Amino acid sequence: MPEADAPATDAPAPAPATAASTTEDLLTAWTALLRRCGAATDPEPAGRELLRRWSEPQRRYHTVDHLRAVLGHVDTLAEHADDPDAVRLAAWFHDAVYRPDRSENEERSAALAVRALDGSGLPAARVAEVARLVRLTVTHRPEPGDRDGEVLCDADLAVLGGGPAAYAAYAAAVREEYAFVPEPDFRAGRAAVLRGLLALPALYRTTTAHRRFDAPARANLAAELAELAEPAELAELAELAELAEPNESAEPAAPGATDGSA
Repeated sequence: MPEADAPATDAPAPAPATAASTTEDLLTAWTALLRRCGAATDPEPAGRELLRRWSEPQRRYHTVDHLRAVLGHVDTLAEHADDPDAVRLAAWFHDAVYRPDRSENEERSAALAVRALDGSGLPAARVAEVARLVRLTVTHRPEPGDRDGEVLCDADLAVLGGGPAAYAAYAAAVREEYAFVPEPDFRAGRAAVLRGLLALPALYRTTTAHRRFDAPARANLAAELAELAEPAELAELAELAELAEPNESAEPAAPGATDGSA
């Protein structure tokens, strides 16, 4: 995905890495992760297969850049997780199967995780936890106390709290992935997703992500929805946008439903 998962600023982006250097760097991280988790086989072939999947031509948002961004956010939030490496494994697999015209991507990604990690000799309990976390990205609705689920979901949704330019790049990439959907249908469906997100008491469950991303995410969502909305809806959107006013003392609200279609 383009650098849509940037922090909530529009600071100049670093010079882009070449595709080869980016994927080799990720492959190194994957190999270290699998070995740390007790892999009994060479991790490299599975890592290269994952990177091949993340580089498929139908992807515009769900690309290697998105994988890298989510892994970076997991690292930032790792202290909140009970099993940070299980969350990292789930990040690698959470969009490993991705077809924008299909609805079973997360289930197929979870099944791929089970096959790959079983084949690598990882303990069954950790494999099951990774598959559970991958399936959680259908809804991004971790149960209270699900610390690993909270970290993965917050890392995956961090893109919503990027600076305006980064968010615009994200939204444009999503539209490109759904280029096969007629414009009126896309606008209606996308607006419904944005309204659902804006109606939530909290988009993020960890304290760090909530403080960093919640206010800018609500501002971004309201701005995009305003571009999609009919004139009669603009007053309602203005009211929703007020929820985006920063509140440095705010703590995350009680966990609530989060739409997984962002």
